[in-house]
Amino acid sequence: MAEAERIIGTPDTPEDSGERASTPVPRTGRGRRIAVLFAVAAFAYALDLGSKLLVVAKLEHHAPIQLAGDLLELHAIRNPGAAFGFGAAFTIIFTVIAVAVIVVIVRLSRKLYSFPWAVALGLLLGGALGNLTDRIFRAPGVFQGEVVDFIAPRGFAVFNLADSAIVCGGILIVLLSFRGLDPDGTVHKD
Repeated sequence: MAEAERIIGTPDTPEDSGERASTPVPRTGRGRRIAVLFAVAAFAYALDLGSKLLVVAKLEHHAPIQLAGDLLELHAIRNPGAAFGFGAAFTIIFTVIAVAVIVVIVRLSRKLYSFPWAVALGLLLGGALGNLTDRIFRAPGVFQGEVVDFIAPRGFAVFNLADSAIVCGGILIVLLSFRGLDPDGTVHKD
């Protein structure tokens, strides 16, 4: 066991490292975790892209569609900013941030041994790609495109499926961090 811990890089005892105690985990299945990350990202991206194509073709320039009474409607808008329409003058900055998020996730995937982290990062990646696609290919121009938003709950901001994927991925990352699970599969016990 000590040899396995030495190879994995986990100290024999917490006192040896001066850090938090951690539970060593076997380093198998990384390829499957990466496949999960990219499968979740592809699924989230496809749902977002498909929904936006449908909204632009069938809903844009038409009256909103009421769902669940007046609690929810589908209402197509173009959003040049971030969440809640914040930062409309900084579209290019949101494009750069999306690219940076994608690069960080791809780099982090090389150290990925955790299935829950693969799902969380896949959601973030798919959502970032979905909104980045709008920023690149939609009017008014390359890297300044407006994001198509269409889900409008009463009393809340209008959003899209990419936004939902990003929020769900972010919440999952916070929960995993609170539980002490790292992307490399290490579980910290405080």
